[in-house]
Amino acid sequence: MEREQKELNQHPSVSSLFDAARFPSPADEELLEVLAHGHNCRVERIVSTGQTTPEGQWYDQEQDEWVALLSGNAELTWKDGEKTKLKAGDWLLIPAHACHRVTYTSTEPPCVWLAFFFNDEQG
Repeated sequence: MEREQKELNQHPSVSSLFDAARFPSPADEELLEVLAHGHNCRVERIVSTGQTTPEGQWYDQEQDEWVALLSGNAELTWKDGEKTKLKAGDWLLIPAHACHRVTYTSTEPPCVWLAFFFNDEQG
């Protein structure tokens, strides 16, 4: 009970999506942080500095993904060969099972993505 009361009295802390101290170097793996999650949904911050999806590997996700590129430049390639170029401020909705890969991410500026994964409850 004491712990519950203490948690109720604490205010949430502020964090920055652009916290450069936490950006990976180009030789490291991209950074993925779950910022929030709930029933059938989650919000992630992803920081890419040149990392791409390995050749022959495809994302085939169970959930829809709304993703925004907050900084940098990137390119997605779809299973049918089409390419989508993204610049800072662009966003898109990727339906569940839309096979895609990340084929380019800029190193400077780094790519900062905000991704929201969810289930289409109406579908």
